[in-house]
Amino acid sequence: MKGSCLCGRVTYEVTGPLRPVIACHCVQCRKTSGHFVAATQAAKKDLRINGEDNLTWFQSSDSARRGFCTACGSQLFWEPDGQDVVSIMAGTLDGPTGLQISHHIHCETKGDYYLLTDRASD
Repeated sequence: MKGSCLCGRVTYEVTGPLRPVIACHCVQCRKTSGHFVAATQAAKKDLRINGEDNLTWFQSSDSARRGFCTACGSQLFWEPDGQDVVSIMAGTLDGPTGLQISHHIHCETKGDYYLLTDRASD
């Protein structure tokens, strides 16, 4: 599976399995993305990043950081501290993924301008 930012200065390839997509509605995800975040996840060892000189990491909390392209601003990654996984923004993957949203998290802090009506939000 391959992916990139909007401008193509940061590209990546995942050689291992991807977790189903989780939709996060927390305030941080809404602030960084402008809506909610839909992300899959892979083992760090299975992720190869090209154009890392265009990738900036922002420590967004005491326990995680977010990676984005410095040229176009695309949010690409979310990485929890001390774990061997990295979340990958599902919308940055190229082509058909075969992935589906498994569930929503932090629904209690979702924006008031949309409803969660799919079965994954139960």
